[in-house]
Order: sequence, then C-alpha cells, then structure tokens
Amino acid sequence: MSEDGVPPDWKPLLDGFTERERAARAMGGEAKLARQHRGGRLDARQRIDTLLDAGSFRELGTFAGIRDSAPADALVAGAGRIAGRPVLIGSEDFSVMGGSIGPGSHAKRLRLAELAAQERVPLVMLLEGAGERVTNALKRHGYGPNDLQSLVRLSGLVPTVCAVMGASAGHGALSAPLMDFVVMVEGAALFAAGPPLVEAAIGEKVTKDDLGGVGVHVKESGVAHNAAADDAAALALVRRYLGYFPSNAWQHPPGAPEGTAPDGPRRLDGVLSLVPADARRPYDMRALVAMTADRDSVLEIQPRHGAAMLTCLARLAGRSVAIVANQPMVRAGAIDREAADKSTHFLQVVGAFHLPVVFLADNPGVMSGSAAERSGALRAGARLFHAQAKLPGAKLHVTVRKAFGFGSSIMAMNPFDGQTLTLAFPGAALGAMPSGGAGAVAGADAGLQQDLDASQIGGPWNIANSLGYDEVIDPRELRNALIGALETASGRLSEPPTPVTQRGVLP
Repeated sequence: MSEDGVPPDWKPLLDGFTERERAARAMGGEAKLARQHRGGRLDARQRIDTLLDAGSFRELGTFAGIRDSAPADALVAGAGRIAGRPVLIGSEDFSVMGGSIGPGSHAKRLRLAELAAQERVPLVMLLEGAGERVTNALKRHGYGPNDLQSLVRLSGLVPTVCAVMGASAGHGALSAPLMDFVVMVEGAALFAAGPPLVEAAIGEKVTKDDLGGVGVHVKESGVAHNAAADDAAALALVRRYLGYFPSNAWQHPPGAPEGTAPDGPRRLDGVLSLVPADARRPYDMRALVAMTADRDSVLEIQPRHGAAMLTCLARLAGRSVAIVANQPMVRAGAIDREAADKSTHFLQVVGAFHLPVVFLADNPGVMSGSAAERSGALRAGARLFHAQAKLPGAKLHVTVRKAFGFGSSIMAMNPFDGQTLTLAFPGAALGAMPSGGAGAVAGADAGLQQDLDASQIGGPWNIANSLGYDEVIDPRELRNALIGALETASGRLSEPPTPVTQRGVLP
C-alpha cells in the first residue's frame, strides 16, 4: 500500500486517469487561453462557472476527443444548477480547434438534448465555434447532426436558451434559431458561413459584424432576441430569463425568486399623467408596463426588433406573466410584420410553459400601405392571431385607448374567446377603423360623420352594455384588476399541467 492509501495495482491506473483528466481540462493551453481572456472575455469553463450556482457543475464527456488531442473535443458539457434548479449545459471551447465540432462533441450535443428531454430539465448552449470540423469528412461517426433533430423534438417540453459569446458559424450557429431565447454578446457574430466562405462562395467581401453581428440579428433579422454588453452580462441574462419559467412543461411557472417578497395590490396614481386621453398623442408603453408589474420585475424580450410591439416577461404579485403590448411611440402602435413575427414566437414560447398572458392594446390596426402589404404584414398578423387564439393559459385583455379592426382581435379582444378578464379604459376608441377614415370611405355627410364619431367615443360603453368587456375600469385600478384576474385563474394551478399539443397549420 502506498503512502496515499492506493493499492499498488491501482496506482498506474489512477496515475493514468489523473494525467488524462489534467490534459482534458487544460483546454487549448496557456497561450490560447491568454488570448481568449483579453478584454475581460471568459473561456468556456469560466462561462459555465459564472452561469451556474457555485460548485454545482458536474461534467460529462470529459475524455471525448482524447485520441485527437482535442481536450473535451472543444465542447465542455455537463449538468449543474441555476437558482437551485437542475440544468444541462454545453459550452463551446474556442481555444481548442476554434471550437469546431468533432465526432465527440457531436455525440455530446446529442447526449445533452436527449438528457434534457429524458430528465425534463432546461438546456443552455454557449456558442463560440467554427462549426463542423473539416476533418470530419475523413472519419465515420454516427451522431451528427442528430442533435438538431433532438432540439426540434425538445421544443416546448423544456426551456432552451442559447448565448452567442463570440463568432459562431455553421452547424453550431444552427442551434440558435432552434432554441427559445438567444442572447448575443456585443462583438459576437452568428452566421451560416463566415466571411471567408462567403467570399469564396459568392464573391462578397463582408466583415463578420456586417454579416452576422448584433446589429444584424438583434435589430434587423430577429434571429437573436437580446444583446448583452459582455460575457458576464449575457450569463446573468440567461439566469434571469430562466427564472420566469418552470423547468419543464409538466410544471407551473415559479413564483417570486427566493428571498424576495412579491408586491401586493396598489393603485397606479401616475397612470393618468402617463397615458394621454387623446389617442392621437403618443406615450411610452414601456412606462405603463413597468408601472403595472411588480417593481423591477420586467424583462423585455427583443427590445430592438419589431419596435411597434413590446414582448415582456414580468411578475404580478409574484406570479410569472407574459405581456404583449402595442407601442404608441412607433407609428401609433400599428402592427407591422416584424412586430407580429416576434410576438408570435413569444406567445408560442410562453404558452408552452403555461404563463398567463396580459395583452395591452393601443393600436390603429395592422400596418397599411404598399410596403406593408409587400412585407407580408397581413399574414404575419394572421399568424399572431392564430397564436393568441390557441393560447392554453389565462388571457387578460385591456384596451388602453384604441383598438381598430383586426388589431383588436390580434390583441385578444374578441368577446367570449376564453379570456379570464377583458377590460377597457374610459374613452377607448373602437371599430372597424377610425371614424374619420370610415366616414371618408363611406362618403359620409356631416350628420353621418357626427354619428360615427359619437359611436367611436362611446365604444367601451356600447360594448360593455352587452358584456363585450367584463368591465370598464378607472385606469388607476389596472394593476389591482389584473391581480384579481390571476386570483380568479388560480384554480388552474390545482391540476398538473401537460405539454401543449399544437394542432392546425400556422398561417
């Protein structure tokens, strides 16, 4: 027996294990890690340690890539906890072969996705890699690219989150649009093929930022949802996002974070100063959302894309809710293609995990004009209507000032359509179209125009008369009314939820 208590026949085996473990966790070596750390950037293992609860990470696939001298085969993977709840995680290691995907890391990606489905825990992927390894064409392996199929099957069963931490190309980048929520670090890039391949394929010379940077995907394409200033901010955002969701579709959403007391009912004394009674005057809907929700609880999703609509996660009296709201600061809140598309995806995600949805309507309808028609705004609006109509959880509608035509239906105003509560502020303007436009279309004389204007002004009272709205409320009671509706819907919490089955063809 040796001094450390290891029997002689075990010593060479454990020495070999220790050496292989050390090599597997050395990553790309000191020089490459030093380059990675420039500018305060984190390496693949540091990112995992920053994201997860301290000391909770348990690695799997440590020795993948060992025969190719590729530590962990450029993907650090395993399980851990976020806020005490289990998660699975994969972190591409750019210091090893540019974070490229080899046979071992293909197998790990598939293993993570299948474990997430099997054990019903969220999956997080941290991307910074070159995609498929060139040498894969010379080797046989049975796992790639089956992880993408597994991500599709995982969708709606557990939350899936992706953080793009650097340049991500090819197969690795394809993970991002298949996941529920995508964060990009400023300076990161996401593309099907990087600048050298683009130039070789089509002769276009382009920088990585112009090809697939934050400005492209967070603002223009909508492929990514939110941007973060640096690695630490991105990882903090991942933790915060997951805090609004259950671990899987067989659970209800969690309550307020541990150690925080949920806000109770209160009047919104500032709402009358914020929201002008005149529907032609703009105001910032973000301020109304923040005022209505629990203090400091609002997380806006895709704030730079589809600006005519706000999509937010928040809490009301401690309960996780989703909020979809028109933004009167942008074209009076008219619903364009980008706004509708982002809201449709958002509703499908929050609906899959049983979050109640609050709709705050203040729009003149779907965006009109030749540019809007060419963009497919009408079809995008129909897709959004389809998504809200099929929401399985509680729906709460509020007409704040105006909701015309299809714009009201898109925002879940249709009477007796499964809402837990429908509300309107006094003075809310309604109808097939604004009365001025309606009169012009109909060639109305002064008398008819006066009648049309009066009907529009009396909109909420006329509809409330036949219970098209459950209530017309004092705007200062908005928060309290919504909290009351969540209490009404609390009976849903007495039965275990199940995954949502999507039927029908999205328009």
